[in-house]
Amino acid sequence: MSASEVVSRDGYSGATIERIAEEAGYSKGAFYSNFATKEEIFLQLLERHAGGDVVELTSLLDGYDDPKEIIDAMCNWANQRAKDKRWGTLAIDLLRIARRDNTLEERHLRLFKDQWVGLGKLLSGKLFPYGGSDIEPLYVGGVVLELIYGGLSSFMKDDSPGEMVRATLTSMHEAHLYRHMKRPAARA
Repeated sequence: MSASEVVSRDGYSGATIERIAEEAGYSKGAFYSNFATKEEIFLQLLERHAGGDVVELTSLLDGYDDPKEIIDAMCNWANQRAKDKRWGTLAIDLLRIARRDNTLEERHLRLFKDQWVGLGKLLSGKLFPYGGSDIEPLYVGGVVLELIYGGLSSFMKDDSPGEMVRATLTSMHEAHLYRHMKRPAARA
């Protein structure tokens, strides 16, 4: 069994170093030779997962140019991702505990910022053809990923995250088009 399985099953509070090492087939000493703390293994697992999303979505959306198809693909991806309830709640749990214990660092925040900016840039290039969005990529990506992984999403119907993503991206895209259609008329 891997550390990610122990962590996803038991959560941050329930996953002890002893259990992680034992179920992965290692000694506690072997754990400490690779990780300084339990928080360190959680961060590495979340970093690996978060970085994979942008790479996966870049590949997935590569062949799409039509905004409706892009939004449909994002909705389907969102619903598939949202079925795996562990990542969003683990991230929230880790951040909550890091804040409580005063161990919250830039590395924790960068984990999310990098992912949000990466997705925001990807979507901005695809959905906002007139020079990008009026919304920073950080916020575009952040809104979408929070709808998918945010705590409340993990308790909703399976297709709810995708429908929330559809409504949000469609609104952003249409607002972008509307703003840029109105500008030339206002200058005339």
